[in-house]
Amino acid sequence: MHNLNLKHLRYFWSVATHGSIAKAAEILFITPQTISGQISDLEKQVGKKLFKREGRNLVMTETGQLVFSYADEMFRLGNELQDVLAGHTPGSSITLKVGIAMVVPKLLTYRVLEPVLHMQEQVRLICNEAPLVDLLADLSVHKLDVVLADSPTSPALNIRAYNHELGQSGITFFSRPEKAETYRENFPDSLDGEKILMPSHGSHLRRSLETWFQKKDINPMVVAEFEDRALMKAFGEAGAGIFTTPTAVKDDVLQKYGVEVIGETEEISERFFLISAERHIKNPAVSLITETARNSLFK
Repeated sequence: MHNLNLKHLRYFWSVATHGSIAKAAEILFITPQTISGQISDLEKQVGKKLFKREGRNLVMTETGQLVFSYADEMFRLGNELQDVLAGHTPGSSITLKVGIAMVVPKLLTYRVLEPVLHMQEQVRLICNEAPLVDLLADLSVHKLDVVLADSPTSPALNIRAYNHELGQSGITFFSRPEKAETYRENFPDSLDGEKILMPSHGSHLRRSLETWFQKKDINPMVVAEFEDRALMKAFGEAGAGIFTTPTAVKDDVLQKYGVEVIGETEEISERFFLISAERHIKNPAVSLITETARNSLFK
């Protein structure tokens, strides 16, 4: 094979990074037709397809994912070289790209990631929130360093990834202050027939709550469901219904929202994981996250 054309490779890398030819063309200030032609030339040189169509989406093939992983590292090093030539010290900062599953509470996400903000090394934290399946796909092609989730990755997804459990937490229930004392008196039976805000069906907590309510013979009235737990808390603060959060961030909820605790249980628990593409964590920022979570947040 002749030497790869770096211009073709950069066009491919840009499309893979931004998810479409149109977006890449807009950023590179060239026509989509030009990019398509350059990628076709690269595919001829490689001898295999780099993209395939799935509906309206452009998805990398297995060869495309391999090429992207190398291209991403090459252009990252190129950017680092530019920084060095501009007088910046190499290695003076760490970039940490974190994918956050949408069902993970925002307050807990902050507590998990907060330690990297206080590291001696300068850390550039890049957070991307999306459904877990999409994040794992990005992890597999090295668009992300780690993924924060409320469940481990499944072997059925056929993605090479490793689960690092951070810990688990019981569940705390909250309501507006004016009804909190009433709910506390006979908790959890006091929840029967009352308005409650629930996480979406895609979360492990939703299934655990439903099982727990059935076991306790409690039938609350579900008035709204949320993927975004911060939005659920905002509705709860406004008095729309009772809501839950991991006990590990109970104090944060009390400080941020005008609500009170009405009860807690350890019979329901949420587990949280960092998922990485490597079995042994080498990134110092990720190591700090896991150690602090296990020894402090979830101790």
